[in-house]
Amino acid sequence: MDDLNLSKFCIRLGDHCLIMAHRQSELCSKGPFLEEDIAQINLGLDLLGQAEALLIYAAKLEGKGRTADDLAFRRSERQFHNFMLTEQPNTDFAFVIVRQYFMSLYLLKTYQVLAEVEDETLSGIALKALKELTYHERHLSMWILRLGDGTDESQQRMQTAVNELWMFVGELYEEDALDLLAQQASYAPKGEEMKSFLMAQITAKFAEASLTIPESIYMTTGSKQGIHTEYLGFLLTEMQYLQRAYPDAKW
Repeated sequence: MDDLNLSKFCIRLGDHCLIMAHRQSELCSKGPFLEEDIAQINLGLDLLGQAEALLIYAAKLEGKGRTADDLAFRRSERQFHNFMLTEQPNTDFAFVIVRQYFMSLYLLKTYQVLAEVEDETLSGIALKALKELTYHERHLSMWILRLGDGTDESQQRMQTAVNELWMFVGELYEEDALDLLAQQASYAPKGEEMKSFLMAQITAKFAEASLTIPESIYMTTGSKQGIHTEYLGFLLTEMQYLQRAYPDAKW
């Protein structure tokens, strides 16, 4: 894969992490108890670190003189390629857990593949991220079980979150031209491989947690072409405000 396509690949992966990190940052002081409040913010910090590393490398590969800050704060909504799942709001704690659990599985599988590539920068990013994502998946799995197999109300809230968010899962294994290039270069798992991994993990965990996978639900598409839900525009307005208000500021 040439540098330009590899840059696009890194931007896409970085966007997933960046938008999730922002959603996690919104949970500061809103956790169900102090230790979990800190835990959720730490998950966000891990994702932010992954996003920064990926966007720094993407900017270098691109060779246009842009920085990671330019990529994060000076792109419009249609120029972001994060999954629609990542931009969904923190409706309640159940939505946070289900959204992050689905994405933790996707990132875990993605980084497992990237850890084996010959590109030392990407493999280094992936190896560090794998340690973080292993904890993320374990922590979020604990909450899936605790809430899904908990009280009637917690189970109902979790099932509602699953039902509402399931329509976004299809994008996690959707393929486009860039995905096919990445697969040919062994930078990404095939779509069917990702789907099999996700479904196996989710089905097993939901069986333990008394949760069910929705059937015959329409799956969204389009985020890889810059199409998003209404939530991303509001998120970027907040995230990019300072940089856009003072574009020449030096820190």
